[in-house]
Amino acid sequence: MRRRAFIKRVGLGFGVVTAMTSYDSEASEMKEPKSSNTELIEKAKMAMLCMQRASWEQGVASQALIEMGEDELVVLMAKEAVVRRKGDGRLAMLGTENAVTDPASNGAALLYAYKITGEKELKAAADAMYKYLKEGAPRTADGAICHIRNGREVWSDAMFMAPPFIALMGDYDEAIKQVDLYRGCLWDKDKKLFSHIWDGRNDRLKRADCWGGGNGWSAAAFAQMIEILPKEKEAQRQKLIGYAKALLDGCISYMRPDGLFHDVVDKPDTFVETNLSQMLAYAIYKGIKAGWLGEGYLKSAAKMRAGAHSKIDKYGVIQDACGSPSFSSAGTSTEAQAFFLMMEAAYGKLASRL
Repeated sequence: MRRRAFIKRVGLGFGVVTAMTSYDSEASEMKEPKSSNTELIEKAKMAMLCMQRASWEQGVASQALIEMGEDELVVLMAKEAVVRRKGDGRLAMLGTENAVTDPASNGAALLYAYKITGEKELKAAADAMYKYLKEGAPRTADGAICHIRNGREVWSDAMFMAPPFIALMGDYDEAIKQVDLYRGCLWDKDKKLFSHIWDGRNDRLKRADCWGGGNGWSAAAFAQMIEILPKEKEAQRQKLIGYAKALLDGCISYMRPDGLFHDVVDKPDTFVETNLSQMLAYAIYKGIKAGWLGEGYLKSAAKMRAGAHSKIDKYGVIQDACGSPSFSSAGTSTEAQAFFLMMEAAYGKLASRL
């Protein structure tokens, strides 16, 4: 059964989003690319499900299915994440023992599936994942949850992996704390972009490059958390809105005429990459629909979406994304498939209201 209404606060009652912004749409910016149709989306979904997946890939794929309203598939994905959990609570652990925050990206699916099925094992596994982040995960000296176990490192990727799940568990203060800690060591205020990796042992950037994927993960995380936070956290919500707008503006300033970006956003000598456009468009469509982002961003989102659509092959595989498994060259990835689907779902929910 499909649920086309967007589900809010996956683990906290599944309230349906009702806050909408009323505005006059710019019709040309909401037109479907010629290649956009149900068959294409189905192909992209099947391609995603056929890909081998590490913990974060399982997590983001399941989140794409949540956005699409694919309830039965979400339940199946959640159950598999539980099958491959570690004794310390980390979910969907396949291929590496080093992941800390990546497994938490599966938490949303577990909470969603628990609400559908009532199966206590799903909730218990989500609780164990949360307990690991709170009590078992390595942290930097100032309390930032590390991205990996074999180093006190903070990665921009982690913005999506851990804080939204922590917020879904109802621990809003810890979720915001982690966002602030990550932002504090990775945000480049001049470029309005996130650097990739902070070395907490030596208090310096290990990778100063403003990697597109990491900035996309962060934009998507902000869009999700702005929806998750309850009314009594309005001050924190407004702070996140400010973070999101600053990041979107920073990224858009580097957008190419074709709607795509370079892998290192501010370095035109790096390869042209597809997925950042999808990630940002997803955040923009969600922000406009939820009312915290103005319609002026539609033009940029339309260019990004068109650029992404130009990269889909006949099998539904998004080409020229920052490619797995090394993420050092253009290729394909589960996360690129997932964010195409998330972008399309967010686009559809916004377009249906216009």
